[in-house]
Amino acid sequence: MKYVVLTGVAGGMGLATLKKLTNSGYYVFGLDLKKPKYDYTDNFTFIKTDLTSLKSIEKAFKEVAKKGEELDAIISMAGIYDLNSLIEMSEEDFIRIFDINVFAIYRLNKTFIPLLKEKGKVVMVSSELAPLDPLPFTGIYGITKSTIEKYAFSLRMELQLLDKQVVVIRPGAVNTALLDVSTSKVDSFTENTKYYKYNAARFKDIVNKVEARKIAPEKIANLLTKVLRKKKPKYVYKINRNKLLLLMHLLPKRMQNWAIRRILLKK
Repeated sequence: MKYVVLTGVAGGMGLATLKKLTNSGYYVFGLDLKKPKYDYTDNFTFIKTDLTSLKSIEKAFKEVAKKGEELDAIISMAGIYDLNSLIEMSEEDFIRIFDINVFAIYRLNKTFIPLLKEKGKVVMVSSELAPLDPLPFTGIYGITKSTIEKYAFSLRMELQLLDKQVVVIRPGAVNTALLDVSTSKVDSFTENTKYYKYNAARFKDIVNKVEARKIAPEKIANLLTKVLRKKKPKYVYKINRNKLLLLMHLLPKRMQNWAIRRILLKK
């Protein structure tokens, strides 16, 4: 039996991965604030955990350690999405997205690394936005995902010295509740922005085009399961990247700014 810790099991990619792993012979310790709607099996333990609290994560660690088994993987899939302008979003919201998307991963890995076996894997999910130049209003989300990748690469450099592996999965749009959140965030931003009323309304068209080509979360679960089985996995696995975003990124910085002005400014 192989053992993994998995965050974000209540829904989306986390739930799909929970189902895939437990059906593939893995024992999963699932960490989330909510219990997943899932038919419990003998190889799954749910541990209610607040990933923004080190004490809560340490409590989860003690429960996992009681099992007396080494971990084959520590997998971070929990995360939140936000869309706002960097000059209008509250400090509370700015800090919160970092707390969940970045600091929670740091806390989890720091706490559970003593249980990770040799050749064990630390897996993090970033975003196709991580290596790209941010579009307006998605900056805060892109910043956190870029930070995850810098953290992941730095951690990989260190953990290789302990004979452990770090892997990043970099997906494009995935058909989860985050897409619904994205739509509602765009609507909310369009309604509440003080400076960008017209620009936000036009920006909705870009969001709709980017998110139109979405894949099922099960595809991420299948990819991750394959990654766990590899003796020498790649550092980054890309899936469902959006061609429009890639083409924009290939343009010189000045050209990108010009294109966005042409699209979003009033004629």
